[in-house]
Amino acid sequence: MKLLSNRLNMAVAFLSIAPLTSWACATCGCTLNSDAALGYFAEPGFRLSFEYDYIHQDQLRSGRRAISSVPDGAELERDTLNRYLTLGLDYSPTADWNIDLRVPYVIRTHSTYGTYDSTQPLPPVSDSRSSSLGDMKWMASYQGLLPEHNFGLQLGLKLPTGQYGTDVKFRSGPAAGLPLDASLQPGTGSTDIIVGAYYYRAVGHNFDAFANVQYQSAVTSKQSQPGNDFRPGNSTSVTVGVRYEQDPHWVPQLQVNLLHKNVDRGALADITDTAGDVAYLSPGLTARVVGSLYVYGFAQIPVYSNLVGNQLFPRYTFSVGGSYAF
Repeated sequence: MKLLSNRLNMAVAFLSIAPLTSWACATCGCTLNSDAALGYFAEPGFRLSFEYDYIHQDQLRSGRRAISSVPDGAELERDTLNRYLTLGLDYSPTADWNIDLRVPYVIRTHSTYGTYDSTQPLPPVSDSRSSSLGDMKWMASYQGLLPEHNFGLQLGLKLPTGQYGTDVKFRSGPAAGLPLDASLQPGTGSTDIIVGAYYYRAVGHNFDAFANVQYQSAVTSKQSQPGNDFRPGNSTSVTVGVRYEQDPHWVPQLQVNLLHKNVDRGALADITDTAGDVAYLSPGLTARVVGSLYVYGFAQIPVYSNLVGNQLFPRYTFSVGGSYAF
């Protein structure tokens, strides 16, 4: 039992440092650290994972409140539905090191009324749909600083593998044929550096607590022609959570996810509507199916937002997935 408990503790330690599920969607509900649910094996080897994330941004917000309209001359968006299918591959040569690759497939629909004019009826909706590879993430983690492996550092890159620029266009409505905002493209066109740290410890007979902080910043950006550049805003995320491990086959978990995002930059950036601070409460459950096969599910509920400009925001999100170690 002591060995099993130690291995579960190692799971919290490692997985709380893995990269957050975070893609390009302004300051939306993309901050869940679902990797903390996947389980971890201390022996060298591989782990294959798959995750589905559902994020429907259908509430218009500004500052700390919901709004029903925008000022004249501003864009009035209707909704954005994000669905991510993410394949992950982890390799641990030793208990001290881990290399993690995440490959997302982005399915996104977006609709907008265009420029708002309070003196005129709402125009027809312009909408778009995209389905393509997103930006991959690669992360190296070192957790051998302490004998307990409960403190570690991470360094990684987000690579510009997703469609970007003018690749995705509106398919219907008055804006048909025009490209979407850069933040709504499947990729950002930038190479980002990611640095982070984690810590965990037991806080009771059946409880483990963990914390993770990550900072992400674009270091290069694509530019297909002069004046056609985009650089996503720097972001800082903090996750704290607790796991209840009385039964290793059913492990409930609760996370608090915090995100601070700076404004996007560049000629293609929506500078007025892409920054803010958000907080989410995220309950979840992990189940051991058989052997090294685990499945999990999480809901994410926003409890605070302070958004710059006018942004579409989710009322909730959910994620399901699984992993297999071999």
